[in-house]
Amino acid sequence: MSNDLDDEAATWVQACAGDGAAFASLFRYHQARVYRRALSLVSNAHDAQDVTAAAFFELWRKRRSVRLVDGTVMPWLLVATVNIARNHRRAAVRYRRVISSLPREETVNAESIAVANVETELLGVRLTEALGRVAAADAALLVLTVLEELSVSDAAAALGLKPGAARMRLHRARLRLQADLSDDHRRNILPIPEGEHA
Repeated sequence: MSNDLDDEAATWVQACAGDGAAFASLFRYHQARVYRRALSLVSNAHDAQDVTAAAFFELWRKRRSVRLVDGTVMPWLLVATVNIARNHRRAAVRYRRVISSLPREETVNAESIAVANVETELLGVRLTEALGRVAAADAALLVLTVLEELSVSDAAAALGLKPGAARMRLHRARLRLQADLSDDHRRNILPIPEGEHA
């Protein structure tokens, strides 16, 4: 396309009539200048590309109401670029404020996460094994009261026990479980005496 403004005005009329090739010609002709203006208004090249694309999108979207100045769409594009860049900057500031207001968590390294996961897994295995060593009714009492948070009376009714008997069994089961878990822990941390092998 030449620099002749009459040509641009004619091309604009074609673009307004829905001619995509005419609009593409206008884009190619004005894109570099719009991009330079956008780059002067925003913080980086990527944002400038976004603003440029948005300006041309608005030109196409509002093509029925765009008025040429001296036979060119450039003034309209520059005004659109300024407005879009300002909105873009305001949105970026709001986004940064929201991000900076979010609570920060301490960064946990992968090793400590892995260790915590292994310890949790081992505790679950030890607990399952310890529950396997108590009577079935006592294990059920522990699960219903501790994990499912039922009252002792409700757990007793579910197992067909009197509440007093359920309390006594639960107390003994807790003591047994605590002893088993403590023995397991000691076995894991105490060295094996000489002459003893696993």
